[in-house]
Amino acid sequence: MAKENPYKPFYSVLILAFVCSALVAGAAVGLRPLQDANKTLDQKKNILYAANLYQDGVPIDDLFANIEIKVIELRSGEFVSEGQLDPASYNQVKATLTEQYSSALSKDTDVARLGRVEKYSFVYLVRQNNTIDQIILPVRGKGLWSTMYAYVALSSDLNTIRGISFYEHGETPGLGGEIENKPWQKSWQGKQIYDDQQTPVITLIKGKVDPKNTKAPFQIDGLSRATLAANGVSNLMEFWFGDHGFKPFLNTLQKGGLDG
Repeated sequence: MAKENPYKPFYSVLILAFVCSALVAGAAVGLRPLQDANKTLDQKKNILYAANLYQDGVPIDDLFANIEIKVIELRSGEFVSEGQLDPASYNQVKATLTEQYSSALSKDTDVARLGRVEKYSFVYLVRQNNTIDQIILPVRGKGLWSTMYAYVALSSDLNTIRGISFYEHGETPGLGGEIENKPWQKSWQGKQIYDDQQTPVITLIKGKVDPKNTKAPFQIDGLSRATLAANGVSNLMEFWFGDHGFKPFLNTLQKGGLDG
């Protein structure tokens, strides 16, 4: 009887591993379009949440049909013209990994701890009677453990918050993770971002907001036992509504009227 090849079990395991790897890779590639579609749908859902336009039972794409997607240059605050940038292929977060589409932030300006900021950003416009009724802006910044992502909706005065939706983070559940708490997010509605000097002053405080306090319009209830995450939220709002974020765009829009 011929001796059994001592390497046969090794070859069998190697072949099995190769076949399994091929199957997993094939499944990943095959499912990618579905994953991308679900991610886009979730993004639209959170934009609708921020704008208080989400309705249970109504298809998200139907609700989103009234939202106009535009791209702006952050530094100038101007809308990007057609042909200057392809919105379909532009990834705002991945842009920060390139020299072409982002710039480094100095330590003094990087209050949100981003490292780099993209040159172009998406904005989402909701119109009524051909006039901008509200604007939804994407913001992000570092918390305790992760980068926190959100959409902030502003009323036509470009200062009053219509709503906010934090949708992605890695903060501790029950602590910093409470930024996803819907009742807490609703407490942002009607709050003001800028003071009379057009400085972004909205901030999370320790404890509950005292409605009798003159600063109450600019204050948000704090996150219990999550000071660093709360500071991160305040810092990202300061950055994105400051000179290196959306302030030039909001100033440009204010000067030119709300016809977009």
